[in-house]
Amino acid sequence: MGSTGTLFGWAFGDSEREDDQAYVDGLKGEALANATQAAKSKGFDVEAGSEVFTILSAGDALVDIDTAPDDLVVRCTVRLVGEGSERIHAEGPMNG
Repeated sequence: MGSTGTLFGWAFGDSEREDDQAYVDGLKGEALANATQAAKSKGFDVEAGSEVFTILSAGDALVDIDTAPDDLVVRCTVRLVGEGSERIHAEGPMNG
């Protein structure tokens, strides 16, 4: 097995629709697409099935999202594969 690292992808949505599962699933798809695009831009692939989603909305204690558009944030963390990917790690709000 090759080297692995991690990377975030993001999607932003309307907090009023947080209980609409189809809407949230669409945001998850956007976040995964964002992570995949970011990985490719760095020359890596995303390990299939490695995606983990975190949904944050206004009032969540872990993050201040008052500056986030639309107040609903979907973060997708994925594992990267490829030579040198072990140097890329999703930490805090950024990819390092």
